[in-house]
Amino acid sequence: MFGRSDEMIFSDRHQAGALLGEELIRRRPVDPLVLALPRGGVPVGYEVARALRCELDVLVIRKVGVPEQPELAMGAVGEGGVVVRNEEVIRLAGVDEDVFNRVVDRERAELERRLAAYRQVSEPKDPSGKTAIVVDDGLATGSTAMAAVGVVRQRQAKEVWVAVPVAPRDTTARLEELVDQVVVLRQPTRFMAVGAWYRDFSQTSDDEVRRLLAELR
Repeated sequence: MFGRSDEMIFSDRHQAGALLGEELIRRRPVDPLVLALPRGGVPVGYEVARALRCELDVLVIRKVGVPEQPELAMGAVGEGGVVVRNEEVIRLAGVDEDVFNRVVDRERAELERRLAAYRQVSEPKDPSGKTAIVVDDGLATGSTAMAAVGVVRQRQAKEVWVAVPVAPRDTTARLEELVDQVVVLRQPTRFMAVGAWYRDFSQTSDDEVRRLLAELR
């Protein structure tokens, strides 16, 4: 259905992460650090970090969704005051500057809450001089990944990679202009949504994020 095949669909985030880890081993990143985007990116990043035998950290990014369609990203916010705007989505959705800024403020408050919760079990890792590998469970518009890249660039990583199990081709192409490498296992012609490419796409909880971070601490 919808052009999908069983070979293209991941069982869950852990299986996707294990496959992604195998591909990254072949790319041979030098001195890697995995930076997973909570929440759904953390199980993927956990498996990647295990495969690469490197440290795992979280990079908290919040999608700035269109008010009437919160799953549609008109931008993203990240640590360190980073804000990314998707001007095309903002224009097509008819969102004015005041509305955009209100959503940004709300998402920044949630970002700070999550960051405080995760830092109870895992101290921040310094990506300076390392190959920082930004990992998520998939990309749609790429706004969150672009915000993540902005944060990592501020922290002086030697190289910045983005690695995900699934993403549309146009998003992958945009990211290739911003980072040193983009690693994507599936680039379906008819993308639909990230969750369409997983059999189990149940929500990842804050408790699971903390547990996985503690295991690789």
